[in-house]
Amino acid sequence: MSTDLRLGLNLGYWQRDADDATELVQAAERLGYESVWTAEAYGSDAFTPLAWYGARTSRIKLGTSVVQISARTPAATAMTAMTLDHLTGGRLLLGIGASGPQVVEGWYGRPFPKPLARTREYVEIMRKVWRREEPVTSDGEHYPLPYPGGANLGKPLKLITHPLRGEIPLYLGAEGPKNVALAAEIADGWLPLFVFPEKIERMYGPSLAGAGPDFDIAAMVMTLITDDVRAALDGVKMMLTLYIGGMGAKSRNFHADIIGRMGYAEAAEEIQALYLAGRRDEAFNAIPDELADGISLVGPVGRIRERLELWRKSPVSNLLVMGPRDEASLRTIRDLVLG
Repeated sequence: MSTDLRLGLNLGYWQRDADDATELVQAAERLGYESVWTAEAYGSDAFTPLAWYGARTSRIKLGTSVVQISARTPAATAMTAMTLDHLTGGRLLLGIGASGPQVVEGWYGRPFPKPLARTREYVEIMRKVWRREEPVTSDGEHYPLPYPGGANLGKPLKLITHPLRGEIPLYLGAEGPKNVALAAEIADGWLPLFVFPEKIERMYGPSLAGAGPDFDIAAMVMTLITDDVRAALDGVKMMLTLYIGGMGAKSRNFHADIIGRMGYAEAAEEIQALYLAGRRDEAFNAIPDELADGISLVGPVGRIRERLELWRKSPVSNLLVMGPRDEASLRTIRDLVLG
């Protein structure tokens, strides 16, 4: 249980036609938000917008939610993270994730199987890079260093630049119970995309049993202050329609799986089938309001204040709000969460 919630702002993907979010990030910093987060899929990358905002702020922590491990070798991610951490005075929070087979194999041209083993190996190499104790080697299956074969000239190397911090805080984006257990074992925090606060203990209690006392569960939560609850819930349902219906293969959709573990397996199956059949309006209508409401914070101030108590009673320690785009909303949310 976490009665004292921390607060961050999740900007998601950078969009070409969107306004620069610098003023919003600066407002969040002034208002006491602890962190701001960016994302990537197969459009904008996560690091570049974060560097942009980091150059225009001085205190707010800078998180990736998440960078995809198949997009870069572990050494490349470690170098980028080290550089950004240095340039921003030690403010980086590095969130990584395995993504899914459609993106990994269709976009990056890498094999998807064994994502947990790949993640573990990836993290081990990055930490070796940052610690700079010796030239980096790895006898792992997925990222062997030096590379066996090729020109047969590879040699173990050590990072030229001394990192500002030998341990950069590391978060895992995870949805399955085994992946969450891995986060609790090897990472400093977990970045869940969908959290139903009343159900998180039942869904992930055993997976989180190995987490240390400072393990940070930083939940991404759609948050909208409005008197029109119906319209707000419809906005959440639009997002769920895409993730459940189209963000994954029919035979392997991790987002649909998590909705099933929340107790909506039949609904998830119907939503995906309708979406893939091109019947997207019907897929939208098949999403239960209870589900959309359970994973979000929407409505008038009083309603959000009441629903926040469910989050305070859950293991979640950090709310990364998605949706607010003006300083007034940021201030109201700040007052509700931090008091």
